Amino acid sequence: MNRRIVNPWTWQEEYGFVQGIEVSGAQRTLICSGQASQDADGTPLHAGDMAAQTARAMGNLVTLLEAAGFQLSDVVRLNILTTDVDRFLAEGAEVWGGRLAQAECRPATTLLGVARLAFPELLVEFEATAVA
Repeated sequence: MNRRIVNPWTWQEEYGFVQGIEVSGAQRTLICSGQASQDADGTPLHAGDMAAQTARAMGNLVTLLEAAGFQLSDVVRLNILTTDVDRFLAEGAEVWGGRLAQAECRPATTLLGVARLAFPELLVEFEATAVA
């Protein structure tokens, strides 16, 4: 599989994402449902704690990826849905960015503010597409 990063600008570099990724020769694609801060039974965890919810949601995403035989570094698209964009940037973005940097993952990313997620306690959710 080949990946070609397409960045007509450089401003996104400090945020750890890319504008586009062209993928060719991929054999498998995994499209992930939104992963949030929930336990194995679906119960929301860490009510009110953006950093802890971000860490748990990223952990759940990695668990899903690994269950399908992928790694975080295989993610090419990562959408972030949050009920509070400012709070995510202040409290969750460092957790999210650190996890991506550790995995050497620089996906195409959209940060989207939403009125609420599936459960009122949830503050952040990640949707991903991985290719290998």
